[in-house]
Amino acid sequence: MSKDNIQEVSGGVVAPSGFLAGACACGIKQGGYDLALLLSNRPARAAALFTTNQIVAAPVRLSRETVKRGPIRAVVVNSGNANACTGAQGHLNAMAMAEATARELGLSPSEVLVASTGIIGQPLPMEKILAGIREAGQKMSRDPEHGRSFTRAIMTTDTSPKELALKIDTGGRTITLGGAAKGAGMIAPNMATMLAFITTDATLTRRQSKACLQRAVSRSFNQITIDGHMSTNDTVILMANGASGGPCLRGRDLTAFQEALGHLCQVLARAIVKDGEGATKFVRVIVKGAKKEKEAGVIARAIANSPLVKTAINGEDPNWGRIISAAGATGITLDEKRLRLYIGESLIFEGGTSVASPIQALVAEHQGYSIGALPPMLKNIMQGKELDLRLELGLGRAEAEVWTCDLSEKYVTINARYHT
Repeated sequence: MSKDNIQEVSGGVVAPSGFLAGACACGIKQGGYDLALLLSNRPARAAALFTTNQIVAAPVRLSRETVKRGPIRAVVVNSGNANACTGAQGHLNAMAMAEATARELGLSPSEVLVASTGIIGQPLPMEKILAGIREAGQKMSRDPEHGRSFTRAIMTTDTSPKELALKIDTGGRTITLGGAAKGAGMIAPNMATMLAFITTDATLTRRQSKACLQRAVSRSFNQITIDGHMSTNDTVILMANGASGGPCLRGRDLTAFQEALGHLCQVLARAIVKDGEGATKFVRVIVKGAKKEKEAGVIARAIANSPLVKTAINGEDPNWGRIISAAGATGITLDEKRLRLYIGESLIFEGGTSVASPIQALVAEHQGYSIGALPPMLKNIMQGKELDLRLELGLGRAEAEVWTCDLSEKYVTINARYHT
Protein backbone atom coordinates (compact mmCIF):
# COMPACT_ATOMS: atom_id res chain seq x y z
CA MET A 1 0.00 0.00 0.00
CA SER A 2 1.38 3.41 -0.94
CA LYS A 3 0.79 6.72 0.81
CA ASP A 4 -1.40 7.64 -2.16
CA ASN A 5 -4.04 5.33 -0.68
CA ILE A 6 -4.00 7.17 2.64
CA GLN A 7 -6.51 10.02 2.80
CA GLU A 8 -6.28 12.84 5.34
CA VAL A 9 -9.55 13.80 7.04
CA SER A 10 -10.54 16.21 9.80
CA GLY A 11 -11.31 15.43 13.41
CA GLY A 12 -8.08 14.25 15.01
CA VAL A 13 -8.77 11.74 17.77
CA VAL A 14 -12.56 11.83 17.22
CA ALA A 15 -12.40 11.07 13.49
CA PRO A 16 -12.65 7.26 13.95
CA SER A 17 -16.16 5.91 14.61
CA GLY A 18 -17.19 5.66 18.22
CA PHE A 19 -14.80 8.18 19.78
CA LEU A 20 -15.81 11.38 21.59
CA ALA A 21 -13.81 14.10 23.31
CA GLY A 22 -14.44 16.95 25.69
CA ALA A 23 -12.13 19.65 27.07
CA CYS A 24 -12.22 22.64 29.37
CA ALA A 25 -10.10 25.29 31.07
CA CYS A 26 -10.21 24.46 34.76
CA GLY A 27 -7.40 26.76 35.94
CA ILE A 28 -4.42 24.41 36.24
CA LYS A 29 -2.43 26.76 34.03
CA GLN A 30 -3.01 30.31 32.87
CA GLY A 31 -5.14 30.65 29.77
CA GLY A 32 -6.65 28.03 27.50
CA TYR A 33 -7.78 24.45 27.85
CA ASP A 34 -5.90 22.30 30.36
CA LEU A 35 -8.04 19.20 30.94
CA ALA A 36 -9.56 16.77 28.46
CA LEU A 37 -11.40 13.47 28.25
CA LEU A 38 -11.35 10.92 25.42
CA LEU A 39 -14.04 8.24 25.29
CA SER A 40 -14.73 5.18 23.18
CA ASN A 41 -18.41 4.23 23.17
CA ARG A 42 -17.37 0.57 23.18
CA PRO A 43 -14.46 -1.33 24.80
CA ALA A 44 -11.18 -0.77 22.98
CA ARG A 45 -8.16 -3.02 22.74
CA ALA A 46 -5.48 -0.70 24.02
CA ALA A 47 -1.70 -0.64 23.99
CA ALA A 48 0.62 1.89 25.55
CA LEU A 49 4.31 2.72 25.76
CA PHE A 50 5.76 4.80 28.56
CA THR A 51 8.94 6.58 29.58
CA THR A 52 11.88 4.40 30.60
CA ASN A 53 13.09 7.08 32.99
CA GLN A 54 13.66 5.62 36.48
CA ILE A 55 11.86 8.64 37.92
CA VAL A 56 8.28 8.02 36.87
CA ALA A 57 5.19 10.18 37.34
CA ALA A 58 2.18 8.84 39.25
CA PRO A 59 -0.15 8.68 36.19
CA VAL A 60 2.45 6.59 34.33
CA ARG A 61 2.65 4.10 37.21
CA LEU A 62 -1.12 3.84 37.34
CA SER A 63 -1.75 3.62 33.59
CA ARG A 64 0.92 1.05 32.81
CA GLU A 65 -0.77 -1.29 35.29
CA THR A 66 -4.30 -0.45 34.14
CA VAL A 67 -3.59 -1.09 30.46
CA LYS A 68 -2.42 -4.64 31.26
CA ARG A 69 -5.77 -5.67 32.74
CA GLY A 70 -8.10 -5.50 29.76
CA PRO A 71 -10.17 -3.24 27.50
CA ILE A 72 -9.99 0.53 27.92
CA ARG A 73 -12.84 2.98 27.40
CA ALA A 74 -11.43 6.40 28.32
CA VAL A 75 -8.42 8.61 28.92
CA VAL A 76 -8.26 11.66 31.20
CA VAL A 77 -5.34 14.03 30.66
CA ASN A 78 -4.30 17.35 32.15
CA SER A 79 -1.60 19.85 31.26
CA GLY A 80 0.19 22.37 33.43
CA ASN A 81 1.09 19.88 36.17
CA ALA A 82 2.99 16.60 35.66
CA ASN A 83 2.00 14.99 38.99
CA ALA A 84 5.58 13.70 39.12
CA CYS A 85 7.72 13.43 42.26
CA THR A 86 4.61 14.00 44.36
CA GLY A 87 4.88 10.95 46.64
CA ALA A 88 2.00 8.82 47.85
CA GLN A 89 -0.47 11.68 47.46
CA GLY A 90 0.37 11.90 43.79
CA HIS A 91 -0.65 8.28 43.30
CA LEU A 92 -3.90 8.86 45.21
CA ASN A 93 -4.61 11.91 43.04
CA ALA A 94 -4.04 9.95 39.82
CA MET A 95 -6.45 7.29 41.09
CA ALA A 96 -8.96 10.01 41.99
CA MET A 97 -8.79 11.32 38.42
CA ALA A 98 -9.58 7.84 37.06
CA GLU A 99 -12.41 7.34 39.53
CA ALA A 100 -13.96 10.75 38.83
CA THR A 101 -13.79 10.15 35.07
CA ALA A 102 -15.38 6.72 35.50
CA ARG A 103 -18.25 8.21 37.52
CA GLU A 104 -18.82 10.99 35.01
CA LEU A 105 -18.84 8.65 31.99
CA GLY A 106 -20.52 5.63 33.57
CA LEU A 107 -17.45 3.39 33.49
CA SER A 108 -15.25 1.38 35.83
CA PRO A 109 -11.98 3.01 36.96
CA SER A 110 -10.20 -0.02 35.50
CA GLU A 111 -11.29 1.20 32.04
CA VAL A 112 -9.68 4.64 32.44
CA LEU A 113 -6.10 5.65 31.66
CA VAL A 114 -4.58 8.80 33.18
CA ALA A 115 -1.92 11.11 31.73
CA SER A 116 -0.44 14.38 32.96
CA THR A 117 2.13 16.87 31.68
CA GLY A 118 3.61 20.07 33.01
CA ILE A 119 5.67 21.22 35.97
CA ILE A 120 7.31 18.52 38.11
CA GLY A 121 7.04 18.42 41.91
CA GLN A 122 3.81 20.34 42.44
CA PRO A 123 0.70 18.68 43.92
CA LEU A 124 -2.30 18.58 41.62
CA PRO A 125 -5.01 21.17 42.37
CA MET A 126 -7.62 18.45 42.81
CA GLU A 127 -10.64 20.69 43.37
CA LYS A 128 -10.03 22.33 40.00
CA ILE A 129 -9.32 19.01 38.29
CA LEU A 130 -12.41 17.25 39.64
CA ALA A 131 -14.56 20.21 38.59
CA GLY A 132 -12.87 20.12 35.20
CA ILE A 133 -13.64 16.43 34.75
CA ARG A 134 -17.31 17.13 35.42
CA GLU A 135 -17.31 20.03 32.96
CA ALA A 136 -15.45 18.15 30.22
CA GLY A 137 -17.74 15.17 30.73
CA GLN A 138 -20.71 17.33 29.84
CA LYS A 139 -19.08 18.41 26.57
CA MET A 140 -18.35 15.03 24.96
CA SER A 141 -18.84 15.13 21.20
CA ARG A 142 -17.60 13.77 17.85
CA ASP A 143 -17.48 17.26 16.39
CA PRO A 144 -14.04 17.88 14.81
CA GLU A 145 -13.74 21.02 16.92
CA HIS A 146 -13.79 18.81 20.02
CA GLY A 147 -10.88 16.86 18.60
CA ARG A 148 -8.99 20.13 18.21
CA SER A 149 -9.94 21.20 21.75
CA PHE A 150 -8.58 17.90 23.08
CA THR A 151 -5.30 18.57 21.27
CA ARG A 152 -5.05 22.09 22.67
CA ALA A 153 -5.77 20.89 26.20
CA ILE A 154 -2.67 18.68 26.27
CA MET A 155 -0.24 21.45 25.20
CA THR A 156 2.35 23.05 27.48
CA THR A 157 5.15 25.00 25.74
CA ASP A 158 3.87 23.92 22.32
CA THR A 159 3.21 26.82 19.97
CA SER A 160 0.70 24.93 17.83
CA PRO A 161 -1.59 21.87 18.12
CA LYS A 162 -0.39 18.60 16.60
CA GLU A 163 -3.14 16.37 15.25
CA LEU A 164 -3.91 14.23 12.22
CA ALA A 165 -6.59 11.83 11.02
CA LEU A 166 -6.37 9.34 8.15
CA LYS A 167 -8.68 7.00 6.25
CA ILE A 168 -7.74 3.84 4.37
CA ASP A 169 -9.87 1.39 2.41
CA THR A 170 -8.91 -2.22 2.98
CA GLY A 171 -10.68 -5.55 2.77
CA GLY A 172 -13.96 -3.90 1.83
CA ARG A 173 -13.86 -1.73 4.93
CA THR A 174 -13.01 1.91 5.55
CA ILE A 175 -10.74 2.28 8.55
CA THR A 176 -10.00 5.60 10.22
CA LEU A 177 -7.11 6.55 12.48
CA GLY A 178 -6.79 9.73 14.54
CA GLY A 179 -3.94 11.13 16.58
CA ALA A 180 -3.01 14.02 18.85
CA ALA A 181 0.41 14.72 20.34
CA LYS A 182 2.15 17.32 22.44
CA GLY A 183 5.79 18.08 22.95
CA ALA A 184 8.29 20.85 22.31
CA GLY A 185 10.95 20.35 24.97
CA MET A 186 12.41 17.64 27.23
CA ILE A 187 12.35 15.34 24.19
CA ALA A 188 14.74 12.39 24.04
CA PRO A 189 12.67 9.23 24.46
CA ASN A 190 13.61 5.60 24.54
CA MET A 191 10.19 3.93 24.58
CA ALA A 192 7.81 6.79 23.83
CA THR A 193 7.73 10.55 23.61
CA MET A 194 5.89 13.16 25.59
CA LEU A 195 2.14 12.56 25.19
CA ALA A 196 0.48 11.02 22.14
CA PHE A 197 -3.03 9.59 21.85
CA ILE A 198 -4.03 7.47 18.86
CA THR A 199 -7.52 6.20 18.12
CA THR A 200 -8.80 3.83 15.46
CA ASP A 201 -12.00 1.99 14.60
CA ALA A 202 -9.98 -0.95 13.24
CA THR A 203 -10.57 -4.39 14.70
CA LEU A 204 -7.35 -5.62 16.28
CA THR A 205 -6.39 -8.20 18.85
CA ARG A 206 -4.67 -6.95 21.97
CA ARG A 207 -1.42 -8.48 20.74
CA GLN A 208 -1.78 -6.79 17.35
CA SER A 209 -2.40 -3.41 19.00
CA LYS A 210 0.81 -3.71 20.99
CA ALA A 211 2.91 -4.96 18.09
CA CYS A 212 1.62 -2.31 15.68
CA LEU A 213 2.22 0.48 18.20
CA GLN A 214 5.74 -0.69 19.03
CA ARG A 215 6.67 -0.85 15.36
CA ALA A 216 5.20 2.58 14.58
CA VAL A 217 6.83 4.25 17.59
CA SER A 218 10.24 2.72 16.86
CA ARG A 219 10.22 4.47 13.47
CA SER A 220 8.80 7.80 14.57
CA PHE A 221 8.70 9.00 18.18
CA ASN A 222 11.83 7.01 19.07
CA GLN A 223 13.75 8.79 16.30
CA ILE A 224 13.39 12.28 17.70
CA THR A 225 15.36 14.44 20.10
CA ILE A 226 15.20 18.13 20.87
CA ASP A 227 17.39 18.51 23.93
CA GLY A 228 18.51 15.02 24.97
CA HIS A 229 16.36 15.10 28.12
CA MET A 230 13.87 12.30 28.81
CA SER A 231 10.62 13.17 30.57
CA THR A 232 9.10 11.49 33.62
CA ASN A 233 5.69 11.40 31.91
CA ASP A 234 6.22 10.17 28.32
CA THR A 235 3.16 8.23 27.17
CA VAL A 236 1.84 6.93 23.84
CA ILE A 237 -1.58 5.26 23.85
CA LEU A 238 -3.35 3.39 21.03
CA MET A 239 -7.06 2.54 21.37
CA ALA A 240 -8.67 0.25 18.78
CA ASN A 241 -12.44 -0.12 19.28
CA GLY A 242 -13.39 -2.22 16.22
CA ALA A 243 -16.29 0.07 15.27
CA SER A 244 -15.46 -0.33 11.56
CA GLY A 245 -16.79 -3.89 11.85
CA GLY A 246 -15.56 -7.23 10.60
CA PRO A 247 -12.99 -9.65 11.99
CA CYS A 248 -9.52 -8.74 13.22
CA LEU A 249 -7.22 -7.47 10.50
CA ARG A 250 -4.92 -10.01 8.88
CA GLY A 251 -2.38 -10.26 6.07
CA ARG A 252 -2.42 -7.36 3.60
CA ASP A 253 -5.11 -5.54 5.56
CA LEU A 254 -2.99 -5.57 8.70
CA THR A 255 0.02 -4.42 6.69
CA ALA A 256 -2.02 -1.53 5.25
CA PHE A 257 -3.09 -0.52 8.75
CA GLN A 258 0.51 -0.67 9.98
CA GLU A 259 1.65 1.60 7.16
CA ALA A 260 -1.09 4.11 7.93
CA LEU A 261 -0.30 4.04 11.64
CA GLY A 262 3.39 4.49 10.88
CA HIS A 263 2.64 7.46 8.64
CA LEU A 264 0.44 9.08 11.29
CA CYS A 265 3.11 8.68 13.99
CA GLN A 266 5.84 10.02 11.71
CA VAL A 267 3.85 13.13 10.87
CA LEU A 268 3.17 13.82 14.56
CA ALA A 269 6.80 13.13 15.51
CA ARG A 270 8.10 15.52 12.85
CA ALA A 271 5.63 18.14 14.09
CA ILE A 272 7.08 17.84 17.59
CA VAL A 273 10.61 18.43 16.31
CA LYS A 274 9.55 21.35 14.11
CA ASP A 275 7.87 22.90 17.15
CA GLY A 276 10.95 22.37 19.32
CA GLU A 277 11.42 25.18 21.80
CA GLY A 278 13.13 27.99 19.89
CA ALA A 279 13.73 25.78 16.84
CA THR A 280 14.24 27.29 13.38
CA LYS A 281 15.37 24.20 11.45
CA PHE A 282 14.36 20.53 11.11
CA VAL A 283 17.40 18.26 10.84
CA ARG A 284 17.68 14.61 9.81
CA VAL A 285 20.84 12.91 11.09
CA ILE A 286 21.51 9.77 9.06
CA VAL A 287 24.29 7.34 9.90
CA LYS A 288 25.06 4.61 7.35
CA GLY A 289 27.62 1.85 6.98
CA ALA A 290 27.78 0.78 10.63
CA LYS A 291 28.48 -2.76 11.80
CA LYS A 292 25.33 -2.80 13.97
CA GLU A 293 22.09 -0.81 13.91
CA LYS A 294 22.45 -0.05 17.62
CA GLU A 295 25.87 1.50 17.02
CA ALA A 296 24.52 3.60 14.16
CA GLY A 297 21.76 4.82 16.48
CA VAL A 298 24.19 5.77 19.23
CA ILE A 299 26.28 7.82 16.80
CA ALA A 300 23.25 9.48 15.20
CA ARG A 301 21.85 10.45 18.59
CA ALA A 302 25.24 11.76 19.78
CA ILE A 303 25.38 14.09 16.77
CA ALA A 304 21.74 15.12 17.12
CA ASN A 305 22.10 15.90 20.84
CA SER A 306 25.39 17.81 20.58
CA PRO A 307 24.85 21.45 21.64
CA LEU A 308 27.83 22.45 19.49
CA VAL A 309 26.38 20.79 16.39
CA LYS A 310 22.94 22.25 17.07
CA THR A 311 24.22 25.79 17.61
CA ALA A 312 26.35 25.58 14.47
CA ILE A 313 23.23 24.66 12.51
CA ASN A 314 21.40 27.58 14.08
CA GLY A 315 24.24 29.82 12.90
CA GLU A 316 24.08 28.20 9.43
CA ASP A 317 27.70 27.09 9.74
CA PRO A 318 28.68 23.68 8.26
CA ASN A 319 31.10 22.99 11.11
CA TRP A 320 32.03 19.43 10.18
CA GLY A 321 34.60 19.20 12.98
CA ARG A 322 31.83 19.23 15.58
CA ILE A 323 29.92 16.48 13.78
CA ILE A 324 32.94 14.22 13.33
CA SER A 325 34.13 14.72 16.91
CA ALA A 326 30.64 13.96 18.29
CA ALA A 327 30.71 10.64 16.42
CA GLY A 328 34.20 9.82 17.61
CA ALA A 329 33.39 10.55 21.25
CA THR A 330 30.80 7.74 21.44
CA GLY A 331 33.45 5.10 22.06
CA ILE A 332 32.34 3.08 19.04
CA THR A 333 35.31 1.98 16.93
CA LEU A 334 35.59 4.07 13.76
CA ASP A 335 38.11 4.31 10.93
CA GLU A 336 38.68 8.01 10.32
CA LYS A 337 39.91 7.44 6.76
CA ARG A 338 36.68 5.63 5.81
CA LEU A 339 34.34 8.38 7.03
CA ARG A 340 32.37 10.41 4.52
CA LEU A 341 30.20 13.30 5.72
CA TYR A 342 27.54 14.96 3.59
CA ILE A 343 25.48 18.05 4.32
CA GLY A 344 22.58 17.69 1.98
CA GLU A 345 24.20 16.22 -1.12
CA SER A 346 27.44 18.14 -0.60
CA LEU A 347 30.40 15.97 0.42
CA ILE A 348 32.24 17.96 3.07
CA PHE A 349 34.58 15.45 4.77
CA GLU A 350 36.38 12.44 3.32
CA GLY A 351 39.56 10.44 3.90
CA GLY A 352 40.21 11.99 7.28
CA THR A 353 40.05 15.64 6.24
CA SER A 354 38.03 18.40 4.58
CA VAL A 355 37.21 17.97 0.90
CA ALA A 356 38.73 21.40 0.20
CA SER A 357 41.32 20.27 -2.36
CA PRO A 358 43.46 22.43 -4.71
CA ILE A 359 41.04 21.65 -7.54
CA GLN A 360 38.11 22.84 -5.44
CA ALA A 361 40.07 25.97 -4.60
CA LEU A 362 40.38 26.72 -8.32
CA VAL A 363 36.64 26.11 -8.77
CA ALA A 364 35.92 28.42 -5.85
CA GLU A 365 38.11 31.13 -7.33
CA HIS A 366 36.40 30.77 -10.70
CA GLN A 367 32.93 31.01 -9.11
CA GLY A 368 33.86 34.04 -7.08
CA TYR A 369 34.14 32.86 -3.49
CA SER A 370 37.10 32.03 -1.24
CA ILE A 371 37.76 28.45 -0.16
CA GLY A 372 37.17 29.61 3.40
CA ALA A 373 33.67 30.79 2.50
CA LEU A 374 30.63 28.65 1.84
CA PRO A 375 30.09 27.48 -1.75
CA PRO A 376 26.72 28.76 -3.01
CA MET A 377 25.08 25.30 -2.98
CA LEU A 378 26.13 24.58 0.61
CA LYS A 379 25.18 28.08 1.70
CA ASN A 380 21.66 27.53 0.33
CA ILE A 381 21.43 24.19 2.15
CA MET A 382 22.48 25.73 5.48
CA GLN A 383 19.95 28.55 5.08
CA GLY A 384 17.07 26.15 4.44
CA LYS A 385 14.41 25.22 6.98
CA GLU A 386 15.22 21.51 6.61
CA LEU A 387 18.57 19.82 6.08
CA ASP A 388 20.21 16.39 6.20
CA LEU A 389 23.46 15.41 7.87
CA ARG A 390 24.64 12.06 6.49
CA LEU A 391 27.67 10.29 7.94
CA GLU A 392 28.87 7.16 6.17
CA LEU A 393 31.12 4.98 8.33
CA GLY A 394 32.25 2.47 5.70
CA LEU A 395 32.24 -0.43 8.17
CA GLY A 396 29.07 -2.41 7.38
CA ARG A 397 25.47 -2.19 6.18
CA ALA A 398 23.57 -1.09 9.30
CA GLU A 399 22.06 2.39 9.50
CA ALA A 400 19.96 4.62 11.72
CA GLU A 401 18.17 7.95 11.51
CA VAL A 402 17.34 10.56 14.15
CA TRP A 403 15.28 13.73 13.74
CA THR A 404 16.28 16.84 15.65
CA CYS A 405 16.35 20.64 15.45
CA ASP A 406 18.79 23.47 15.99
CA LEU A 407 19.47 25.15 19.34
CA SER A 408 18.78 28.86 19.56
CA GLU A 409 18.93 31.60 22.18
CA LYS A 410 15.15 31.37 22.40
CA TYR A 411 15.41 27.80 23.78
CA VAL A 412 17.46 29.15 26.70
CA THR A 413 15.01 31.98 27.28
CA ILE A 414 11.96 29.68 27.28
CA ASN A 415 13.48 27.22 29.73
CA ALA A 416 15.00 29.90 31.98
CA ARG A 417 11.49 31.26 32.45
CA TYR A 418 9.79 27.85 32.95
CA HIS A 419 9.85 27.84 36.74
CA THR A 420 8.66 25.33 39.32
